[in-house]
Amino acid sequence: MCSGRVDMAFVLRALASGADGVFIGGCWLGECHYVTEGNYDALSMRHLTRKVLELIGVNPGRLRLEWISGSEGMRYAEVMNDFGRQLKGFGPIGVGEGLDKETLKLKFKAVTKILPFLKLVERERLRVRFKTEEEYDRYFDSEEVNSLIRELVGEKLAISQITTLLEQHPLSTREISDFLHIKPAEVSRHLNSSARQGLVRYNEEMKRYAVA
Repeated sequence: MCSGRVDMAFVLRALASGADGVFIGGCWLGECHYVTEGNYDALSMRHLTRKVLELIGVNPGRLRLEWISGSEGMRYAEVMNDFGRQLKGFGPIGVGEGLDKETLKLKFKAVTKILPFLKLVERERLRVRFKTEEEYDRYFDSEEVNSLIRELVGEKLAISQITTLLEQHPLSTREISDFLHIKPAEVSRHLNSSARQGLVRYNEEMKRYAVA
């Protein structure tokens, strides 16, 4: 299967199911066997997925993409051994990040909910085509892209985490902050935005927020 067909949903599902890491092997850039040159799409997906993982507090290094041709068996073994050592150093997913299983599960659920939005952002705002991997690295590390991720994706993801948490039971701002490891001021801002959108409401009797 072409590496370009590896969807972000596949990566998230694997990590949410307990995999400590995800490895994707693709053809070298410029040596694609298909006219679509899907390995360039895989490179973009890797960058965006890593940024999303970072936003929810998961080590982005748990996703690795390498270029390996079918004749490079020795290189494949070396890369996999190296990735294995990296993952051992990271520790089990969640544990290595200081997140308990319940919190980790909720965060992945929140990301999954906004996958259509993430794909729209990638297609409309982040889709580029360069010739080299270095150009992709510079582009996705640029302040322009990082600002877009923080302001657009970060906002949407934070609200998704909060509403997903409130689906379980009403909570105060402090309780939401403690559970999601988001600063109380940020939680308040997102709650106000969510209330304006009709996503959450404040229960005066309970002194808690709940889903609308």
